[in-house]
Amino acid sequence: MNIGKTVFAQLMSFFPDYEFNKCVTKYNGNYKVRSFTCREHFHVMSFAQLTYRESLRDIEACLKALSSKLYHSGIKQAVSKSTLAEANENRDWRIYADFAQVLIKDARKLYKTDNDFLLDIDNMAYALDSTTIDLCLSLFPWAKFRKKKAAVKAHVLLDLRGSIPTIIEITDGSVHDVNILDHITMEPGAIYIMDRGYLDLDRLYSIHCKGAFFITRAKGNTAVKRVYSRPVDKTTGLRCDQSVRFTVYKSKKEYPELIRRIKFLDPETGNTYVFLTNNFELDALLITQLYKERWKIELFFKWIKQHLRIKNFYGTSYNAVCCQIWISVCAYLLVAIVKKRLNLEHSLYNLLQVFSLTLFEKMPISKLFTKNDYKLTSPNDDKQLKLFDL
Repeated sequence: MNIGKTVFAQLMSFFPDYEFNKCVTKYNGNYKVRSFTCREHFHVMSFAQLTYRESLRDIEACLKALSSKLYHSGIKQAVSKSTLAEANENRDWRIYADFAQVLIKDARKLYKTDNDFLLDIDNMAYALDSTTIDLCLSLFPWAKFRKKKAAVKAHVLLDLRGSIPTIIEITDGSVHDVNILDHITMEPGAIYIMDRGYLDLDRLYSIHCKGAFFITRAKGNTAVKRVYSRPVDKTTGLRCDQSVRFTVYKSKKEYPELIRRIKFLDPETGNTYVFLTNNFELDALLITQLYKERWKIELFFKWIKQHLRIKNFYGTSYNAVCCQIWISVCAYLLVAIVKKRLNLEHSLYNLLQVFSLTLFEKMPISKLFTKNDYKLTSPNDDKQLKLFDL
């Protein structure tokens, strides 16, 4: 079936054309475009992502060197750096952001049963956090973060059943984490796990009113009055399980109902944590274990910064940065989908390493990873997300 096709062409055969064309049409992506369409733009940027190209000049040189193999890989011809720069500057980044949501939906279905979420609950569980990508202020003045520093933030809502991102929002670095709560459609019955940066009582009460649950950590100066205490087994690390009310006028106004306060002493580290939640049904120890699952999103951010090409940007405008980030996310989601659909046992990290060297080889992808091949390994295997098996 794949005899005569390059590895890159095989990867792009999993590309959902119909859904991509819908995204392009929505934003008039190909309006007055004679050559270098949105799809070709995606292919070239995916090539740059998968082969770890560092600059537009680097991309141009590599495509020229491989010009005899491009047509059969889905790239009509080598692209000049000026053409690619213009596409990054002017092509609506929302095309690729919407397409990423399509791939996220597909990936979630494929990895739904492939998870290490072992807690016994029926609710959907999500972790919410952000990561900062540092930039140079003189080159990216629109992304001002601090007095002498620029940055963009990636806000991610991670489905803990499968460790697939369900929402990704890109903002400049000055946007506070808590503002992202205004852009999330809360699922009734779902549990949203957040750190103290999201402790905004007005927004937490909005989550409560929508029938969803939250778990977050209390700040040291949070003033509350105990209304009721439940018995706890202190041998498990639990110190108290209380129903409380806020005592400060502003806090009472923003969150007028009872809230659950759980105090936990971690036996492994000796650290004490205080959690706040509006879920009064789950066991207190299970609440603390759910918050511990939030660490998966930190591993996800570590994976992004290690393996997505988002440290060196090919353009300096907001649109160019967003295009590169979203196409990078799409390329890696596409590889994750290929991994599952071809039942490849190697980790995504290993797949990416091999693909970077064999994109223009004419060999079925499955034969790149035979039982007799050398064993690929990656650093810190035990500290990575199961989805990516890094």
